[in-house]
Amino acid sequence: MLENPKVNIKIKLAALWASATFCYLYGDYFELYTPDKVNSLITGENSLDSPTKLLIASIILAISSVMVAASIILKPKTNRILNIIFGTLFTLMQVFIGIFSTHEWYLFYVFLAFLESFITALILWYAWKWPKIS
Repeated sequence: MLENPKVNIKIKLAALWASATFCYLYGDYFELYTPDKVNSLITGENSLDSPTKLLIASIILAISSVMVAASIILKPKTNRILNIIFGTLFTLMQVFIGIFSTHEWYLFYVFLAFLESFITALILWYAWKWPKIS
């Protein structure tokens, strides 16, 4: 039998946020290979066609990235609250993206959105079930 040591909740949450962030980044990277994407980036006619939209996208990606470290560093109460809030927000966001990514070239987005929503739902679950001191 192999030993299966108990993993601290903070490490679980950090690992899940890292996994979700990788999926977000891969989705954005793979989108570059869809038809006309590069041309839309050159012409500026794309979904991030304003400074405000770029800032919002940056904030969203920064939250998931910062939550990797925050899940390790923050005290349990604050940590739990932020993981519940952002876990819920990101799960809903990915479900919404998955539902509305219907174009054939975006099937990878649907797959990643499903995976991301599963990962962030796990974040929400683990944060909700945060172990109490006995």
